[in-house]
Amino acid sequence: MANTKDPAEASRPEVETAALEHVWFHATPREALAAPGGMTVFARGEGCYLTDIHGRTYLDGLSGGAFVTNIGHGRLEVAQAMAEQAARLAYVMSYNFVAPPTVALAEKLAQLAPGDLNRVFFTSGGSESVEAAVKIARQYHFLNGDRKRAKVISRHGSYHGSTYLAMSLSGASHDYNSRMFEPLAPGCVQVPWHNCYRCEFGLTYPKCDILCVRSVEQAILHEGPDTVAAIIAEPVPAAATIHVPPPEYLPQLRAIADKYGVLLIIDEVINGFGRTGKLFACEHWGVVPDIMTVAKGLTSGYAPMGAAITGPKVTARFAASPGRDGGLNQVFSFGGHAVAAAAALKNLEILEREHLVENSAKMGAYLLEGLSELKRHPLVGDVRGLGLLAAVELVRSKSTREPFKPADQMPARVTAYMREQGLLARTYQVIEVGPPLVASAKEVEEIVRIVERTVHWFAHEMGIA
Repeated sequence: MANTKDPAEASRPEVETAALEHVWFHATPREALAAPGGMTVFARGEGCYLTDIHGRTYLDGLSGGAFVTNIGHGRLEVAQAMAEQAARLAYVMSYNFVAPPTVALAEKLAQLAPGDLNRVFFTSGGSESVEAAVKIARQYHFLNGDRKRAKVISRHGSYHGSTYLAMSLSGASHDYNSRMFEPLAPGCVQVPWHNCYRCEFGLTYPKCDILCVRSVEQAILHEGPDTVAAIIAEPVPAAATIHVPPPEYLPQLRAIADKYGVLLIIDEVINGFGRTGKLFACEHWGVVPDIMTVAKGLTSGYAPMGAAITGPKVTARFAASPGRDGGLNQVFSFGGHAVAAAAALKNLEILEREHLVENSAKMGAYLLEGLSELKRHPLVGDVRGLGLLAAVELVRSKSTREPFKPADQMPARVTAYMREQGLLARTYQVIEVGPPLVASAKEVEEIVRIVERTVHWFAHEMGIA
């Protein structure tokens, strides 16, 4: 007979055993999950804090784990908005049906989006938003008669999702994905990115003349401009060690796209809704994309939802096409879900009412100022960030920028130590932090203290003075 016990009444060991037995966790191997501290079952959250089923509370330096919960945890008014909408109408399919909150959300996003972006195609999350954006771009060129335009230019170090096409576009972990899943989707062309700390050309800004953005143009010319549909770029890549572009980068990318009739897709899935101190990160550089993808902060994780947003330049081509060709050939069963739309509307209301975008800019500057003090430490190669999105890069040698070796187990050891100190953060070659946008000076100072303590601890462990 099946166990029908309420999960909230189950003992803590039972919950953890069931999780290891039945939940197929994303990306993390089972042996890592089964190790001490490898898996955590969280029971509740409030503001910038998460509490596990054992009653231990942590400062959430990752906004739910992937820079998602911009408005913080435990917002009762969002839950109430969702419940009220579910009681009225939870779901209608988005072929030719729509619910009022979905319409209201599309209108709101049209008001908030940069430039003339005003038409919203809803999805269930970031990967789907990228898939939709690429299909919009390809169908746009098809309808224009440019039927060879199918390729998409992306960058090394980028992350655009984990569905097959999005994974094929992503530069982060490309070697692993290629080994595991080749052949990847055709037409995905990747070029060097704006990692100024580890420039692929061995150059230094500004003497480099932004060769990384010039490589985009070179790739278009190499592939043939009449074969390229779009360029896709995150303003501040956040899933691959967080790099803020030089001030000329995004404007030059926009100019290159215009020069060759290529659509520019700006991926704001992580950056959007205040994460970088502007509502959308592209606004830092005054760049308006042809298509913008969003998710994560759209609902702050209270419901799964994303979108691809575009404007008259693109939608006019669809409107002018007769018959079925005039409709976007893309379907997601839960795109524009009424309950998720209600969550998004309340989330955006909170963002505006509590001035959380402005708080992100203010607290982000304070966070970067505090972390930058660590640059004097021999273990710290670089500190960078924008808004409440920051990274501290750890190196074996400051002069050579030598990274730690796999045998050093730096990411696992550093992450585990920070957890012991009460901070949830993520470590690859860098320590990444991005707390909810409700963070105050108190939380920022605690993050800085724990990261500093961790750096000193690991330096002692490695015998680095």
